[in-house]
Amino acid sequence: MSPFGAALTLESVELAESIKHPGQPLRVVLAADTFPPDINGAARFAERLAGGLVRNGNDVHVIAPATSKQWGTFREVHDGIEMTVHRIQSHRVLIHKTLRFIWAPSLKKRVDLILEGFEPDAIHSQSHLVLGRVLARSGKEHGIRLIATNHIMPENLVKYLHLPRPLERWLMKKLWQDSGRVLRKYDHITTPTRRAAELLEEAANVSGVLAISCGIDASKFTNETPTTNKPMRVLFLGRLDYEKHIHNLLKAVAKLPRELNTQVEIAGDGSQRKYLGDLAKSLGIEANVKFLGHISEEELPLAYERATVFAMPSIAELQSIATMEAMASGRPVIAANAMALPHLVHDGDNGYLFEPDDVDQFADRLLHIATADQDELDRLSENSVHLIQAHDIARTLKIFEGLYRGDADEQQTSDDNLEEYSLPIGRLNEAVRQMERAMRRRTLIAIGKMSGLGDEIESFEDLRDGVVSRAKRVDKRVRKSVKKTVDQAKSRLKGNDE
Repeated sequence: MSPFGAALTLESVELAESIKHPGQPLRVVLAADTFPPDINGAARFAERLAGGLVRNGNDVHVIAPATSKQWGTFREVHDGIEMTVHRIQSHRVLIHKTLRFIWAPSLKKRVDLILEGFEPDAIHSQSHLVLGRVLARSGKEHGIRLIATNHIMPENLVKYLHLPRPLERWLMKKLWQDSGRVLRKYDHITTPTRRAAELLEEAANVSGVLAISCGIDASKFTNETPTTNKPMRVLFLGRLDYEKHIHNLLKAVAKLPRELNTQVEIAGDGSQRKYLGDLAKSLGIEANVKFLGHISEEELPLAYERATVFAMPSIAELQSIATMEAMASGRPVIAANAMALPHLVHDGDNGYLFEPDDVDQFADRLLHIATADQDELDRLSENSVHLIQAHDIARTLKIFEGLYRGDADEQQTSDDNLEEYSLPIGRLNEAVRQMERAMRRRTLIAIGKMSGLGDEIESFEDLRDGVVSRAKRVDKRVRKSVKKTVDQAKSRLKGNDE
Protein backbone atom coordinates (compact mmCIF):
# COMPACT_ATOMS: atom_id res chain seq x y z
CA MET A 1 0.00 0.00 0.00
CA SER A 2 1.35 3.42 -0.93
CA PRO A 3 2.03 5.80 2.00
CA PHE A 4 1.20 8.61 -0.39
CA GLY A 5 -2.09 9.71 1.17
CA ALA A 6 -0.77 10.36 4.67
CA ALA A 7 2.14 12.46 3.44
CA LEU A 8 -0.04 14.49 1.14
CA THR A 9 -2.66 15.09 3.78
CA LEU A 10 -0.15 16.62 6.19
CA GLU A 11 1.45 18.65 3.42
CA SER A 12 -1.89 19.96 2.20
CA VAL A 13 -2.59 21.45 5.63
CA GLU A 14 0.77 23.26 5.63
CA LEU A 15 0.20 24.39 2.04
CA ALA A 16 -3.24 25.80 2.85
CA GLU A 17 -1.73 27.81 5.71
CA SER A 18 1.03 29.22 3.51
CA ILE A 19 -1.45 30.27 0.83
CA LYS A 20 -3.46 32.27 3.36
CA HIS A 21 -0.43 34.57 3.69
CA PRO A 22 0.85 35.09 0.14
CA GLY A 23 3.87 37.24 -0.73
CA GLN A 24 3.74 40.44 -2.71
CA PRO A 25 0.71 40.33 -5.07
CA LEU A 26 1.60 39.58 -8.68
CA ARG A 27 0.43 41.22 -11.89
CA VAL A 28 -0.10 38.48 -14.45
CA VAL A 29 -1.29 38.44 -18.06
CA LEU A 30 -2.93 35.13 -18.95
CA ALA A 31 -3.22 34.61 -22.71
CA ALA A 32 -5.57 31.93 -24.02
CA ASP A 33 -6.63 31.13 -27.56
CA THR A 34 -9.63 29.36 -26.00
CA PHE A 35 -11.40 30.62 -22.87
CA PRO A 36 -14.97 30.41 -21.52
CA PRO A 37 -17.63 30.41 -22.78
CA ASP A 38 -15.64 27.82 -24.79
CA ILE A 39 -15.99 24.38 -23.20
CA ASN A 40 -12.84 22.27 -23.40
CA GLY A 41 -9.98 21.23 -21.14
CA ALA A 42 -7.62 24.07 -22.03
CA ALA A 43 -10.32 26.70 -21.52
CA ARG A 44 -11.34 25.21 -18.19
CA PHE A 45 -7.76 25.12 -16.95
CA ALA A 46 -7.15 28.74 -17.97
CA GLU A 47 -10.34 29.82 -16.19
CA ARG A 48 -9.54 27.96 -12.96
CA LEU A 49 -5.94 29.14 -12.99
CA ALA A 50 -7.06 32.75 -13.41
CA GLY A 51 -9.71 32.38 -10.71
CA GLY A 52 -7.26 30.81 -8.26
CA LEU A 53 -4.66 33.49 -8.86
CA VAL A 54 -7.21 36.26 -8.25
CA ARG A 55 -8.42 34.57 -5.05
CA ASN A 56 -4.79 34.47 -3.88
CA GLY A 57 -4.73 38.28 -4.10
CA ASN A 58 -3.05 38.67 -7.49
CA ASP A 59 -4.12 41.02 -10.28
CA VAL A 60 -4.86 39.00 -13.43
CA HIS A 61 -5.67 40.28 -16.90
CA VAL A 62 -6.85 37.66 -19.39
CA ILE A 63 -6.37 38.17 -23.13
CA ALA A 64 -8.72 35.94 -25.13
CA PRO A 65 -10.72 35.88 -28.37
CA ALA A 66 -14.13 37.55 -28.40
CA THR A 67 -16.83 34.96 -29.00
CA SER A 68 -19.40 37.51 -30.17
CA LYS A 69 -19.46 40.79 -32.09
CA GLN A 70 -18.50 42.65 -28.93
CA TRP A 71 -14.81 43.11 -28.19
CA GLY A 72 -12.81 45.32 -25.86
CA THR A 73 -11.97 45.27 -22.15
CA PHE A 74 -14.56 43.92 -19.72
CA ARG A 75 -14.94 42.90 -16.09
CA GLU A 76 -16.18 39.31 -16.27
CA VAL A 77 -16.95 36.65 -13.66
CA HIS A 78 -15.11 33.37 -14.15
CA ASP A 79 -14.67 30.53 -11.67
CA GLY A 80 -16.90 32.48 -9.31
CA ILE A 81 -14.74 35.62 -9.15
CA GLU A 82 -14.50 38.87 -11.10
CA MET A 83 -11.46 39.60 -13.28
CA THR A 84 -10.38 41.78 -16.20
CA VAL A 85 -10.71 40.18 -19.64
CA HIS A 86 -9.47 41.78 -22.86
CA ARG A 87 -11.58 40.32 -25.67
CA ILE A 88 -9.91 40.50 -29.09
CA GLN A 89 -11.95 40.52 -32.29
CA SER A 90 -11.87 37.01 -33.77
CA HIS A 91 -13.44 34.80 -36.42
CA ARG A 92 -14.53 31.18 -36.32
CA VAL A 93 -12.33 28.61 -38.02
CA LEU A 94 -14.67 26.72 -40.35
CA ILE A 95 -13.04 23.30 -39.83
CA HIS A 96 -13.46 23.38 -36.03
CA LYS A 97 -16.46 24.11 -33.83
CA THR A 98 -14.67 26.14 -31.12
CA LEU A 99 -11.31 27.24 -32.56
CA ARG A 100 -11.17 30.96 -33.41
CA PHE A 101 -8.73 33.00 -35.48
CA ILE A 102 -7.36 36.45 -34.61
CA TRP A 103 -5.88 38.65 -37.33
CA ALA A 104 -2.25 38.95 -36.14
CA PRO A 105 -1.15 42.37 -37.61
CA SER A 106 -3.66 44.31 -35.50
CA LEU A 107 -3.12 42.00 -32.52
CA LYS A 108 0.49 43.11 -31.89
CA LYS A 109 -0.51 46.74 -31.45
CA ARG A 110 -3.39 45.80 -29.12
CA VAL A 111 -1.18 43.55 -27.00
CA ASP A 112 1.51 46.23 -26.66
CA LEU A 113 -1.07 48.72 -25.38
CA ILE A 114 -2.29 46.20 -22.77
CA LEU A 115 1.25 45.46 -21.57
CA GLU A 116 2.22 49.13 -21.38
CA GLY A 117 -0.90 49.98 -19.37
CA PHE A 118 -0.79 46.99 -17.02
CA GLU A 119 3.00 46.44 -16.62
CA PRO A 120 2.74 42.75 -15.64
CA ASP A 121 5.36 40.75 -13.74
CA ALA A 122 4.76 37.77 -16.01
CA ILE A 123 2.94 36.58 -19.11
CA HIS A 124 1.52 33.06 -19.07
CA SER A 125 0.45 31.80 -22.48
CA GLN A 126 -1.82 28.76 -22.87
CA SER A 127 -1.16 28.25 -26.59
CA HIS A 128 1.56 29.06 -29.11
CA LEU A 129 -0.82 29.23 -32.07
CA VAL A 130 -1.94 32.89 -32.13
CA LEU A 131 -1.81 34.87 -28.87
CA GLY A 132 1.23 33.03 -27.54
CA ARG A 133 3.14 33.75 -30.74
CA VAL A 134 2.54 37.52 -30.51
CA LEU A 135 3.00 37.73 -26.72
CA ALA A 136 6.37 35.97 -26.93
CA ARG A 137 7.62 38.82 -29.12
CA SER A 138 5.95 41.63 -27.16
CA GLY A 139 6.99 40.17 -23.81
CA LYS A 140 10.64 40.04 -24.85
CA GLU A 141 10.49 43.65 -26.06
CA HIS A 142 9.04 44.78 -22.70
CA GLY A 143 11.41 42.65 -20.59
CA ILE A 144 8.60 40.59 -19.03
CA ARG A 145 9.07 37.05 -17.69
CA LEU A 146 7.47 34.52 -20.08
CA ILE A 147 5.81 31.21 -19.18
CA ALA A 148 4.06 28.94 -21.69
CA THR A 149 1.87 25.90 -21.02
CA ASN A 150 1.27 23.56 -23.94
CA HIS A 151 -2.19 21.97 -24.25
CA ILE A 152 -1.98 21.25 -27.98
CA MET A 153 -1.24 18.16 -30.05
CA PRO A 154 -1.08 19.14 -33.74
CA GLU A 155 -2.54 15.73 -34.58
CA ASN A 156 -5.86 16.85 -33.10
CA LEU A 157 -6.04 19.82 -35.49
CA VAL A 158 -4.72 18.16 -38.65
CA LYS A 159 -7.43 15.47 -38.52
CA TYR A 160 -10.07 18.07 -39.40
CA LEU A 161 -8.37 18.83 -42.72
CA HIS A 162 -9.00 15.27 -44.03
CA LEU A 163 -5.67 15.14 -45.85
CA PRO A 164 -4.03 12.08 -47.46
CA ARG A 165 -2.00 10.24 -44.83
CA PRO A 166 1.49 11.16 -46.22
CA LEU A 167 0.56 14.84 -46.39
CA GLU A 168 -0.96 14.64 -42.91
CA ARG A 169 2.30 13.25 -41.45
CA TRP A 170 4.35 15.96 -43.19
CA LEU A 171 2.09 18.73 -41.89
CA MET A 172 2.13 17.38 -38.32
CA LYS A 173 5.93 17.38 -38.35
CA LYS A 174 5.97 20.99 -39.59
CA LEU A 175 3.46 22.07 -36.94
CA TRP A 176 5.53 20.48 -34.16
CA GLN A 177 8.61 22.30 -35.47
CA ASP A 178 6.68 25.56 -35.52
CA SER A 179 5.56 25.08 -31.92
CA GLY A 180 9.19 24.56 -30.91
CA ARG A 181 10.27 27.80 -32.61
CA VAL A 182 7.67 29.76 -30.63
CA LEU A 183 8.06 27.96 -27.29
CA ARG A 184 11.85 28.34 -27.21
CA LYS A 185 11.30 32.10 -26.81
CA TYR A 186 9.74 31.52 -23.38
CA ASP A 187 11.64 31.42 -20.08
CA HIS A 188 9.72 28.37 -18.87
CA ILE A 189 7.70 25.76 -20.77
CA THR A 190 5.22 23.61 -18.88
CA THR A 191 2.76 20.89 -19.70
CA PRO A 192 0.35 18.96 -17.44
CA THR A 193 2.16 15.59 -17.18
CA ARG A 194 5.63 14.07 -17.48
CA ARG A 195 4.49 11.99 -20.47
CA ALA A 196 3.26 15.13 -22.24
CA ALA A 197 6.55 16.87 -21.41
CA GLU A 198 8.55 14.03 -22.96
CA LEU A 199 6.42 14.13 -26.10
CA LEU A 200 6.85 17.91 -26.42
CA GLU A 201 10.61 17.74 -25.88
CA GLU A 202 11.00 15.08 -28.55
CA ALA A 203 8.53 16.35 -31.16
CA ALA A 204 9.17 20.10 -30.82
CA ASN A 205 12.90 19.90 -30.04
CA VAL A 206 12.67 21.83 -26.77
CA SER A 207 14.26 21.04 -23.42
CA GLY A 208 13.62 21.50 -19.72
CA VAL A 209 9.83 21.19 -19.96
CA LEU A 210 8.25 21.24 -16.49
CA ALA A 211 5.46 18.78 -15.64
CA ILE A 212 2.84 20.70 -13.63
CA SER A 213 -0.61 19.21 -13.17
CA CYS A 214 -3.58 21.35 -14.23
CA GLY A 215 -4.76 20.74 -10.68
CA ILE A 216 -8.25 20.46 -9.31
CA ASP A 217 -10.26 21.78 -6.37
CA ALA A 218 -11.44 18.37 -5.22
CA SER A 219 -13.83 19.88 -2.66
CA LYS A 220 -16.20 20.84 -5.49
CA PHE A 221 -16.73 17.15 -6.27
CA THR A 222 -16.59 15.66 -2.78
CA ASN A 223 -19.67 13.60 -1.92
CA GLU A 224 -20.85 10.80 0.37
CA THR A 225 -22.74 8.83 -2.30
CA PRO A 226 -21.29 5.31 -2.63
CA THR A 227 -20.49 3.96 -6.08
CA THR A 228 -23.14 1.50 -7.19
CA ASN A 229 -23.61 -0.66 -10.30
CA LYS A 230 -27.33 -1.03 -9.71
CA PRO A 231 -28.02 0.35 -12.21
CA MET A 232 -24.77 0.33 -14.18
CA ARG A 233 -24.28 3.88 -15.49
CA VAL A 234 -21.31 4.95 -17.63
CA LEU A 235 -20.44 8.65 -17.99
CA PHE A 236 -18.36 10.40 -20.63
CA LEU A 237 -17.79 14.15 -20.44
CA GLY A 238 -15.88 16.17 -23.02
CA ARG A 239 -15.83 17.34 -26.62
CA LEU A 240 -17.65 15.04 -28.99
CA ASP A 241 -14.83 14.97 -31.54
CA TYR A 242 -13.02 12.18 -33.35
CA GLU A 243 -9.88 12.00 -31.19
CA LYS A 244 -12.03 11.25 -28.12
CA HIS A 245 -13.03 7.89 -29.73
CA ILE A 246 -16.48 7.92 -28.14
CA HIS A 247 -17.63 5.55 -30.87
CA ASN A 248 -15.58 2.87 -29.11
CA LEU A 249 -17.52 3.46 -25.89
CA LEU A 250 -20.83 2.89 -27.67
CA LYS A 251 -19.52 -0.23 -29.42
CA ALA A 252 -18.20 -1.63 -26.14
CA VAL A 253 -21.49 -1.03 -24.32
CA ALA A 254 -23.35 -2.78 -27.15
CA LYS A 255 -21.30 -5.91 -26.41
CA LEU A 256 -22.39 -6.09 -22.76
CA PRO A 257 -25.14 -8.53 -21.73
CA ARG A 258 -28.53 -6.92 -22.33
CA GLU A 259 -29.77 -7.96 -18.88
CA LEU A 260 -27.31 -5.50 -17.32
CA ASN A 261 -29.35 -2.68 -18.88
CA THR A 262 -26.24 -0.47 -18.95
CA GLN A 263 -27.04 3.24 -19.15
CA VAL A 264 -24.73 5.72 -20.88
CA GLU A 265 -24.66 9.47 -20.30
CA ILE A 266 -22.64 11.61 -22.71
CA ALA A 267 -22.11 15.25 -21.68
CA GLY A 268 -20.69 17.77 -24.13
CA ASP A 269 -20.99 18.77 -27.75
CA GLY A 270 -18.88 18.61 -30.89
CA SER A 271 -18.55 17.67 -34.51
CA GLN A 272 -19.54 14.02 -33.97
CA ARG A 273 -22.81 14.57 -32.10
CA LYS A 274 -25.04 13.45 -34.99
CA TYR A 275 -22.77 10.56 -35.95
CA LEU A 276 -22.77 9.21 -32.38
CA GLY A 277 -26.56 9.42 -32.17
CA ASP A 278 -26.87 7.50 -35.42
CA LEU A 279 -24.32 4.94 -34.22
CA ALA A 280 -26.22 4.31 -30.96
CA LYS A 281 -29.35 3.70 -33.02
CA SER A 282 -27.62 1.28 -35.41
CA LEU A 283 -26.14 -0.64 -32.44
CA GLY A 284 -29.58 -1.06 -30.90
CA ILE A 285 -28.73 0.86 -27.70
CA GLU A 286 -30.40 4.18 -28.53
CA ALA A 287 -32.82 3.87 -25.60
CA ASN A 288 -29.90 3.43 -23.17
CA VAL A 289 -27.84 6.41 -24.37
CA LYS A 290 -28.61 9.92 -23.21
CA PHE A 291 -26.92 12.95 -24.76
CA LEU A 292 -26.88 15.68 -22.12
CA GLY A 293 -25.29 18.44 -24.20
CA HIS A 294 -23.41 21.11 -22.28
CA ILE A 295 -24.10 20.96 -18.55
CA SER A 296 -23.77 23.76 -16.01
CA GLU A 297 -21.21 24.00 -13.21
CA GLU A 298 -24.03 23.17 -10.77
CA GLU A 299 -25.01 20.03 -12.72
CA LEU A 300 -21.43 18.85 -13.22
CA PRO A 301 -20.77 17.26 -9.78
CA LEU A 302 -24.20 15.58 -9.88
CA ALA A 303 -23.40 13.90 -13.22
CA TYR A 304 -20.26 12.33 -11.74
CA GLU A 305 -22.04 11.43 -8.51
CA ARG A 306 -24.77 9.37 -10.19
CA ALA A 307 -22.29 7.50 -12.42
CA THR A 308 -20.95 4.03 -11.69
CA VAL A 309 -17.83 4.56 -13.76
CA PHE A 310 -16.27 7.29 -15.87
CA ALA A 311 -15.02 6.31 -19.34
CA MET A 312 -12.29 8.13 -21.25
CA PRO A 313 -11.51 6.31 -24.53
CA SER A 314 -9.53 9.26 -25.97
CA ILE A 315 -6.14 8.63 -27.56
CA ALA A 316 -4.84 12.22 -27.32
CA GLU A 317 -5.06 13.43 -23.72
CA LEU A 318 -2.19 15.49 -22.32
CA GLN A 319 -3.91 15.10 -18.93
CA SER A 320 -7.76 15.09 -18.85
CA ILE A 321 -9.45 17.40 -16.38
CA ALA A 322 -12.71 15.44 -16.71
CA THR A 323 -10.94 12.26 -15.56
CA MET A 324 -9.55 14.12 -12.54
CA GLU A 325 -13.03 15.41 -11.69
CA ALA A 326 -14.37 11.85 -11.82
CA MET A 327 -11.60 10.70 -9.47
CA ALA A 328 -12.33 13.56 -7.08
CA SER A 329 -15.97 12.42 -7.15
CA GLY A 330 -14.82 8.99 -5.98
CA ARG A 331 -15.57 7.13 -9.19
CA PRO A 332 -13.54 4.38 -10.88
CA VAL A 333 -12.25 5.19 -14.36
CA ILE A 334 -11.85 3.05 -17.48
CA ALA A 335 -9.48 4.70 -19.94
CA ALA A 336 -7.46 4.03 -23.07
CA ASN A 337 -3.85 3.08 -22.43
CA ALA A 338 -2.69 6.10 -24.42
CA MET A 339 -0.74 9.31 -23.86
CA ALA A 340 -1.11 10.64 -20.30
CA LEU A 341 -4.19 8.68 -19.19
CA PRO A 342 -2.16 5.88 -17.48
CA HIS A 343 -0.76 8.62 -15.25
CA LEU A 344 -4.24 9.09 -13.80
CA VAL A 345 -5.68 5.60 -14.13
CA HIS A 346 -3.53 3.07 -12.30
CA ASP A 347 -4.66 -0.23 -13.77
CA GLY A 348 -6.36 -2.35 -11.10
CA ASP A 349 -6.09 0.33 -8.42
CA ASN A 350 -8.63 3.04 -9.29
CA GLY A 351 -9.94 1.56 -12.53
CA TYR A 352 -8.75 -0.23 -15.64
CA LEU A 353 -6.91 0.50 -18.87
CA PHE A 354 -7.63 -0.97 -22.29
CA GLU A 355 -5.58 -0.85 -25.46
CA PRO A 356 -6.75 1.91 -27.85
CA ASP A 357 -9.42 0.73 -30.31
CA ASP A 358 -9.65 -2.72 -28.64
CA VAL A 359 -13.41 -2.69 -28.20
CA ASP A 360 -13.54 -6.25 -26.83
CA GLN A 361 -11.07 -5.37 -24.07
CA PHE A 362 -12.98 -2.15 -23.37
CA ALA A 363 -16.20 -4.17 -22.98
CA ASP A 364 -14.42 -6.62 -20.67
CA ARG A 365 -13.28 -3.76 -18.39
CA LEU A 366 -16.82 -2.40 -18.28
CA LEU A 367 -18.10 -5.87 -17.39
CA HIS A 368 -15.62 -6.00 -14.48
CA ILE A 369 -17.24 -2.89 -13.03
CA ALA A 370 -20.79 -3.96 -13.84
CA THR A 371 -20.38 -7.27 -11.98
CA ALA A 372 -18.13 -6.11 -9.11
CA ASP A 373 -19.40 -6.48 -5.54
CA GLN A 374 -19.76 -3.45 -3.27
CA ASP A 375 -16.46 -4.09 -1.50
CA GLU A 376 -14.57 -3.93 -4.81
CA LEU A 377 -16.42 -0.81 -5.95
CA ASP A 378 -15.57 0.87 -2.64
CA ARG A 379 -11.89 -0.06 -3.04
CA LEU A 380 -11.66 1.42 -6.53
CA SER A 381 -13.52 4.55 -5.44
CA GLU A 382 -11.36 5.14 -2.37
CA ASN A 383 -8.21 4.77 -4.47
CA SER A 384 -9.48 7.38 -6.94
CA VAL A 385 -9.97 9.88 -4.10
CA HIS A 386 -6.57 8.92 -2.69
CA LEU A 387 -4.69 9.50 -5.94
CA ILE A 388 -6.35 12.81 -6.79
CA GLN A 389 -4.80 14.45 -3.72
CA ALA A 390 -1.56 14.76 -5.69
CA HIS A 391 -3.32 17.12 -8.12
CA ASP A 392 -4.39 19.76 -5.57
CA ILE A 393 -4.97 23.09 -7.35
CA ALA A 394 -3.37 24.88 -4.39
CA ARG A 395 -0.03 23.27 -5.21
CA THR A 396 -0.40 24.11 -8.91
CA LEU A 397 -1.08 27.76 -8.09
CA LYS A 398 1.89 27.96 -5.75
CA ILE A 399 4.25 26.52 -8.39
CA PHE A 400 3.09 28.96 -11.06
CA GLU A 401 3.31 31.90 -8.67
CA GLY A 402 6.91 30.88 -8.03
CA LEU A 403 7.61 30.84 -11.77
CA TYR A 404 5.98 34.25 -12.20
CA ARG A 405 8.22 35.66 -9.44
CA GLY A 406 11.33 33.92 -10.71
CA ASP A 407 11.80 32.04 -7.41
CA ALA A 408 14.64 29.61 -8.12
CA ASP A 409 14.04 27.73 -4.84
CA GLU A 410 10.33 27.08 -5.37
CA GLN A 411 9.33 23.49 -6.22
CA GLN A 412 8.75 23.38 -9.98
CA THR A 413 6.79 20.18 -10.38
CA SER A 414 3.52 18.93 -8.89
CA ASP A 415 3.17 16.10 -6.41
CA ASP A 416 1.95 13.58 -8.97
CA ASN A 417 5.56 13.39 -10.15
CA LEU A 418 6.77 12.10 -6.79
CA GLU A 419 7.90 8.48 -6.75
CA GLU A 420 5.22 7.55 -4.22
CA TYR A 421 2.45 8.46 -6.66
CA SER A 422 3.33 5.56 -8.95
CA LEU A 423 3.51 2.90 -6.23
CA PRO A 424 0.82 0.18 -6.37
CA ILE A 425 -1.97 0.73 -3.87
CA GLY A 426 -4.05 -2.45 -3.80
CA ARG A 427 -6.19 -1.58 -0.78
CA LEU A 428 -5.56 1.41 1.45
CA ASN A 429 -4.79 0.50 5.05
CA GLU A 430 -7.45 1.22 7.63
CA ALA A 431 -5.62 4.17 9.20
CA VAL A 432 -5.38 6.01 5.86
CA ARG A 433 -8.98 5.15 5.00
CA GLN A 434 -10.26 6.56 8.31
CA MET A 435 -8.14 9.69 7.94
CA GLU A 436 -9.39 10.33 4.40
CA ARG A 437 -13.02 9.70 5.44
CA ALA A 438 -12.59 12.26 8.23
CA MET A 439 -11.11 14.75 5.77
CA ARG A 440 -14.01 14.17 3.41
CA ARG A 441 -16.54 14.79 6.17
CA ARG A 442 -14.78 18.01 7.21
CA THR A 443 -14.80 19.15 3.58
CA LEU A 444 -18.52 18.40 3.26
CA ILE A 445 -19.22 20.37 6.44
CA ALA A 446 -17.12 23.30 5.22
CA ILE A 447 -18.93 23.53 1.88
CA GLY A 448 -22.36 22.99 3.39
CA LYS A 449 -23.09 19.60 1.82
CA MET A 450 -23.53 17.89 5.20
CA SER A 451 -26.04 18.75 7.91
CA GLY A 452 -26.94 17.31 11.29
CA LEU A 453 -23.36 17.60 12.52
CA GLY A 454 -23.90 20.32 15.10
CA ASP A 455 -21.79 18.59 17.73
CA GLU A 456 -18.83 18.32 15.39
CA ILE A 457 -19.13 21.96 14.33
CA GLU A 458 -19.56 23.03 17.95
CA SER A 459 -16.47 21.07 19.02
CA PHE A 460 -14.53 22.66 16.16
CA GLU A 461 -15.64 26.12 17.31
CA ASP A 462 -14.69 25.22 20.90
CA LEU A 463 -11.26 24.19 19.63
CA ARG A 464 -10.91 27.45 17.73
CA ASP A 465 -11.96 29.48 20.78
CA GLY A 466 -9.49 27.54 22.90
CA VAL A 467 -6.65 28.30 20.50
CA VAL A 468 -7.55 32.01 20.48
CA SER A 469 -7.71 32.06 24.30
CA ARG A 470 -4.34 30.34 24.64
CA ALA A 471 -2.83 32.73 22.07
CA LYS A 472 -4.05 35.72 24.09
CA ARG A 473 -2.55 34.26 27.29
CA VAL A 474 0.78 33.66 25.56
CA ASP A 475 0.71 37.18 24.10
CA LYS A 476 0.06 38.62 27.59
CA ARG A 477 2.97 36.64 29.08
CA VAL A 478 5.28 37.72 26.26
CA ARG A 479 4.34 41.37 26.75
CA LYS A 480 5.02 41.12 30.51
CA SER A 481 8.35 39.45 29.87
CA VAL A 482 9.39 42.09 27.34
CA LYS A 483 8.37 44.91 29.71
CA LYS A 484 10.34 43.31 32.57
CA THR A 485 13.43 42.95 30.37
CA VAL A 486 13.20 46.57 29.20
CA ASP A 487 12.80 47.84 32.79
CA GLN A 488 15.83 45.82 33.89
CA ALA A 489 17.90 47.17 31.02
CA LYS A 490 16.92 50.75 31.83
CA SER A 491 17.82 50.19 35.48
CA ARG A 492 21.29 48.87 34.53
CA LEU A 493 21.92 51.76 32.16
CA LYS A 494 20.88 54.24 34.83
CA GLY A 495 23.31 52.61 37.29
CA ASN A 496 26.15 52.83 34.80
CA ASP A 497 25.47 56.52 34.21
CA GLU A 498 25.64 57.21 37.92
